[in-house]
Amino acid sequence: MQETIEYWLVLAVARTLGRMPRGLARLLANGLAWAVFRLHRRLRQVGERNLELTQPNLSGEERERILRGVYRSLGWQLVEFCRMPRYTAKNTQGWIRTEGLEHYLAARARGNGVLVLTGHLGAWELSSFYHSLMGYPMGMVIRRLDNRRLDDFVNGIRCMHGNRVLHKDDFARGLLTSMRAGETVGILMDTNMTPPQGEFVRFFGIEACTASGLARVALKTGAAVLPGFMVWEAAEQKYVLRFGPELEFARSDDNEKDIVAATQQCNDVLEARIRRYPDQWLWIHRRWKTRPAGEGLLY
Repeated sequence: MQETIEYWLVLAVARTLGRMPRGLARLLANGLAWAVFRLHRRLRQVGERNLELTQPNLSGEERERILRGVYRSLGWQLVEFCRMPRYTAKNTQGWIRTEGLEHYLAARARGNGVLVLTGHLGAWELSSFYHSLMGYPMGMVIRRLDNRRLDDFVNGIRCMHGNRVLHKDDFARGLLTSMRAGETVGILMDTNMTPPQGEFVRFFGIEACTASGLARVALKTGAAVLPGFMVWEAAEQKYVLRFGPELEFARSDDNEKDIVAATQQCNDVLEARIRRYPDQWLWIHRRWKTRPAGEGLLY
C-alpha cells in the first residue's frame, strides 16, 4: 500500500508540473526547493560540511548561496523531468544547445564504444534524454528505485527515444557488452563508493573512494572516454550540453596502477567542472563517507 500511495503521489506531482507553463512550474519548484532547504536540516548540514572540507576559505554566506543554488537546480531539473514527455527536437531548440558534439561523433566513429564521463551536475536527467532526442540514444548506469512501480515510471520517461538503463547490480557485464557493440553509455562517476568497486584517489584534495569501473572497461576494450555535462548558463538563459575532448589514458605493464591513474584523471575533470558551476553540483551527498583504513569519519 505504501508503494502504491507513493506512486500515485509522484504521478500527480509529475502530471501537474508537466502540464503547467514552464515558468510557472519553475516558480512552484523554487518555492518547494526553498522549503526543503530550510526544513531538511540533515541534508543542509551535509552540504555545509562538504563545502567546509573542500573550500574552507568560503564565508558562511557564500556557502549558503551555493547550497540554495543546488536546491534551485534540483527543483528546475524536477520540472524538466516532468515535462520531458512533451519535448521534441523542435520545441527545445530555443533553450537547449550543444557544444563540442564533434568530439562525441569522432569518438563514436571509431567503433569501440563511448563512455561518457558525467556526474550529478546541472541537469543530468535532461542531458541523457536530450542526447537521445538528437538521435544518439545511449545506455545509462543507474541504481534501481526501491519502489518498482516508480522505477518503471521513471525509466519509461528516460527511455522514450531509445535510451536504455544498465542497473548497477550488473553493470560490468552490460558495459563490456555495450562497448563491444560500439554503443554509448553515460556514467555518473561522482558518488561515494566502497572497495572493491572503488579506488581511493584525490577529489578536491581529499582521498575519495571513486568508481573504477569506467577506467577498467576503457583500458580493457579501448573504448573512448569523454566528458559530457549539461549545465544552466544564466547569461544565455539556456541549458548547454557540452562534450569535452576524448581523454587519453596512459598504459603500462602495471594494469592496476593504470586504473588508479585513469580514475584520478576522471576525478580531475569532474572537479574542474564542478568548480566552474559550484551551485549546480549535488553537495548534499556524503561524497567522502568511505575512508581509507585507519582514517576517522568525516561526517
